[in-house]
Parts: sequence; structure tokens; C-alpha cells
Amino acid sequence: MAIDHLTNKTAWLPTTRKEMEQRGWDEADVILFSADAYVDHPSFGAAVIGRLLEAEGLRVCIVPQPDWHGDFRDFRKLGRPRLFFGISPGCMDSMVNKYTAARRLRSEDAYSPDGRHDLRPEYPTIVYTNILRQLFPDVPIVLGGIEASLRRVMHYDYWQERFRPSILCDCDADLITYGMGEKPTLELVRLLTDAIDQSHPLLHYDEKGEPCITRQLLREVGIANLKQTVTLWQKEEIPGGINNDDIVLHSYEECLKQPQLHAENFRHIEEESNKIHAQRLLQQTGNKWVVVNPPHPPLTSEELDHSFDLPYTRLPHPKYKGKRIPAYEMIKFSVTLHRGCFGGCAFCTISAHQGKFIVSRSKESILREVKAICQMPDFKGYLSDLGGPSANMYQMHGKRQELCEKCKRPSCIHPAICPNLNGDHRPLLDIYRSVDALPGIKKSFIGSGVRYDMLLHDWKDDRLNNANKEYTRELITKHVSGRLKVAPEHTSDEVLKLMRKPSFSQFRQFKSIFDQTCRQAGIKQQIIPYFISSHPSCTALDMADLAIQTKQMDFHLEQVQDFTPTPLTMATTCWATGYNPYTLQPVFSAKTPSEKQQQRMFFFWYKPEEKRNIEQYLHNIGRTDLLKRLYTTTNPTKKRNKS
Repeated sequence: MAIDHLTNKTAWLPTTRKEMEQRGWDEADVILFSADAYVDHPSFGAAVIGRLLEAEGLRVCIVPQPDWHGDFRDFRKLGRPRLFFGISPGCMDSMVNKYTAARRLRSEDAYSPDGRHDLRPEYPTIVYTNILRQLFPDVPIVLGGIEASLRRVMHYDYWQERFRPSILCDCDADLITYGMGEKPTLELVRLLTDAIDQSHPLLHYDEKGEPCITRQLLREVGIANLKQTVTLWQKEEIPGGINNDDIVLHSYEECLKQPQLHAENFRHIEEESNKIHAQRLLQQTGNKWVVVNPPHPPLTSEELDHSFDLPYTRLPHPKYKGKRIPAYEMIKFSVTLHRGCFGGCAFCTISAHQGKFIVSRSKESILREVKAICQMPDFKGYLSDLGGPSANMYQMHGKRQELCEKCKRPSCIHPAICPNLNGDHRPLLDIYRSVDALPGIKKSFIGSGVRYDMLLHDWKDDRLNNANKEYTRELITKHVSGRLKVAPEHTSDEVLKLMRKPSFSQFRQFKSIFDQTCRQAGIKQQIIPYFISSHPSCTALDMADLAIQTKQMDFHLEQVQDFTPTPLTMATTCWATGYNPYTLQPVFSAKTPSEKQQQRMFFFWYKPEEKRNIEQYLHNIGRTDLLKRLYTTTNPTKKRNKS
């Protein structure tokens, strides 16, 4: 499939006036501005929304990484759209994409050609919106993507070290479509096209007599009732007024004075993001009110198939010929099986953006995509990943839907696995085997994180328990490319409880199974654990214990992560307010550079310079007992695990 596209420039959505003319267009219905390079692939949000609207018969253009300096010609070059401008700030939050937890510039921008840093501004949602508003005062601007989604209400901004209001208060956009954008975007477009079909009196007509949507019309046609959107109103304008079914959050100004109130707010925000029948949220900010409408129900499998089956080229736009886009190189031969994650990890943004309910693609749709990959000219037969936000949640859901419809739990597997959860791994095994049986496939790997707690769980059903064992064995022996990534995150049960992660004892159990399976199969493979330092409730002594326990397991930690507070997560709320949103009890967080370094140094206990720092720290606090445990001589002939 992809080979045919290499010489067909009209296979991609237009990015320039010339490409519009090649399609015979003199104007577009929707123009999307993306802070990522344009890769026409279902893993890139701008491409998904663009293809989805194209399938509705609309003329859609994408302007990737416009130059925000000078005369703004990139923002003017395609003219005015008939419906709206869409802002897609990127697959990652722009600040996470640009900076490390220490606020240092990352080595490269993974979503830019050749990893260049100068093609994306900080907060592109705000920058692009303000430029477009200056150039096109009456054209609607719709925000989407993870940056706006995670900033839809008051949030803590780690890079500016302050609480900020909804991003709608920082830029003059008209609404946010939060979460995965297919349903709210389609509903919005159908509302606007109906207004055009009905010759609404507030339509604007351009010099060619073509009808165009205006900002005033947008607010008149019922956007306030669109699910999964956020809008800004004066109090007297709030559609339907404030009623008993609404959840009125503490105001932005109140939370600035008492951060604990922001923690109280967060519990409502997280719960309503993960309910099937959610309530509307309202938050006063100055003289305006942020109105967050409940999310749509999760997509059906048929709807998700439609999104993935759109005519993507699966390639970067030809303008990038000869250039490397790091993120694309990582996923070009991978396949997403499902969306959503019911893990509810405290530091993860997935529940705030994709939600906890799993939506799975059909087997037929997955196999179609794999066959398309097999036709790509540089495919050598190896799939890098068959996965999702978590690798092993495909087709898992509540056994009794009526119980799920009443549930407010942010996690289906913490503090214990829900007895209503169907944890059947057999459909996933069937996918693996069907993919591997296709001509052209030599091997399929699992690159997504595996939830080993679900593999170790007793499901009170011999069929499911046997499927767990079969999946575990097949995963280890057939789908690991030398290293299996898992994320225990910590060794302290207290820290893990706040993280909403299982006890470290379960990781020990899983590693034992992994090692035994490798020995029986006669293969040499490694298990790679990921850990986080400076997470809320974690102390330097907790990190000392982590170093001791991982050393005892012969791990030589190399791939480590310092906690990065990202908007709209429970961990960030704890970090910023000092309170657990669910208990309102105080929570310690390491914040200063010295506190963070005291924790991070324990990852690298084996380095001479860190050993000196650790010895000095533990001597100072009178814990020489930990020094003896950490630096007791181990068997030098025993091979260490590197991770």
C-alpha cells in the first residue's frame, strides 16, 4: 500500500496552497495546525482527525510546525476555513517533550524532523491560537490534543511553578475537545454543517459567496451541549444555569489561597473523567465560568476500527524526505490493539485523556493493518510492538456492565483487582498467533508495558488462570526481543500504594517466573524494571531501600526516571498541594534540587562518586546499617542484570 503513495503527492492531506490546487480546492473546510511533523499514521492525532473529517466529505488541510516568528505567513497561507481552525499541539505535552524533570532541554524533539528543537514553541496551543486570533478575529478556533486536554481546568504547571487556570483563559479559543477527539469533533462538524445547510442568519459569506462559520454563530448553534467539550461563559450565560446535577468546583481564586481545595477538586475531576454516566463540572475563574461537559461513552469496536482503517499512507509527508523523525522510527512497525487503561497509575495521564475503559479493535482490523505494514518497502518482517497503553488489556471489560455504570473507582486493579473485571488473556493470545501466522511476519514483539499483577492474579476460574500461564510463557519465549520492559516503579509499599501500583513482592514473583521460563526454554533474556525517584510520599530512605533490594536481585539500574509533575494527574496534585486528594492527608514530596539528588543518587550506588555522597548522607542521619547492607560484598562471579 505505502509503495503507491511514494509518487502520489495527493495521497497526503494538503499542507500548502499548491497541494490544495493539485486537488482542485480553492479553500478548505477545516485547517489543522500541528506542532508535530506531519506523519500520516494512526498514532499521530492530527492525521487521525484529518482523515476522519476527510471521510465525512470535508476538505481538510494540515499545517505542520508553522513558523511562529516574523510575518506569520504559515498561518495565513491557506486562508480562512469554512468551519474552523483546529489546534493539535502534538502527541506529547509540549513541555514534557522539550524538557527533562530537571527542566533541562532534551537531547532531541522526537516529533520533529532530525529531532530539531527550534520547530515547536513552548505551549503551542496558546501561541498558535493567539496568532490565529490576531489574523482571523471571527473564525472559530477549536483546541484538541493532550496539551489542551490536560489543561482543561485549573492545573499545576511544573515548568512555571504555579497553578494556572483552564487553558481557555490563557488564549482566545472557542472550545476544547478533550480526550480522544473522534466523537466530539464529528458531532461539532455535523452541527456546523447543519447550520450551513439551513442558511443560518449568522453565517459569514466570503468574497466568492461561500458560507463560513463565525464565532458568534458557533455559540448560537448549541456547542454548550456538546459532550466531551469545554467552553467558557459568563455566569448568566451558562446553558441551563447551574443546576443540582452539576458539580461546582472550588474557584480558581479560592484554590490559589488554599491549595487543599485544589486537591478536593481533583477527586471530582478524575472520577468524572472515568465514569460512564458523568456529571458536568463548573469552575469559576475571575468573572468567567469554565464548563466541562461529560465525556462521550467509549467508542465501540466498530468506531475504533473505522478510525484505524482510514486511508493513511503510514508515512511522513514527502517534504521530510531524507530526514529522520525519531518518534515515527519508533512506531512505524508497531500496531495499537486497544485504547484506554484501567490501571489508574497516579503519575500517568492516560486516565485523564483516554479514560479507564478499554476499547479494542477487531481482529480483522488489526490483521489488515499488519498486512499493510508487510507491504512497506523497508519492512524486514519484525513488528516492534503489538500493544496499547498497557500491553495486556485487550478486550478486557466488566463482566456485568450495570456495575461498571455505577463505578467511580479510578482504577479497576488497585487497591485490588475488581471481581467484576474479565481478565481473559485468550483473545490477546489469538491476536499474537494470528499475526505471527501471516506471510511476511518473522517475529512480533511486545514493546508496551506488561501488567504482571494481572498475570499473577487468581481469577477463581481455571480457564482464565491457565490462559494467564499460557500467555506468560508465550510472551517470554516468543515476543521478547532480548529485554522485557516492566514497571514496578518502586520497592516501598507505602509509595506504591499512593502510585496505585502492586506490591514489589509481585515483581519478585514475576521475575522468578521469567527466569525459570527462560531457563526451561534455553534462552537468555533480561527483564528491565523501571523505577521512579522523588514521587510523592517517597523519601531518601525509601530510595536507599530500593537500592538495597534491587542490588540483592542483581540489578544494575541504568534506565531511571525522576518524577515529572504533569498536569491533571493525582501525583502532581499531591506534589503541588501537599495533600492526597482522596484522603486530604498531608503528603511529603521532594522538591528542591538537593532533595531530588538525595533520592536519585541511590539509583547509581555503584558509581564511585555517588558512593561517596551516599556514605556521607547515611552517616549524617545515623543510618550506617543501610551502608552495610548496600555495600556488602556480593558474589563477583554472578552476572548482574542491567536495566
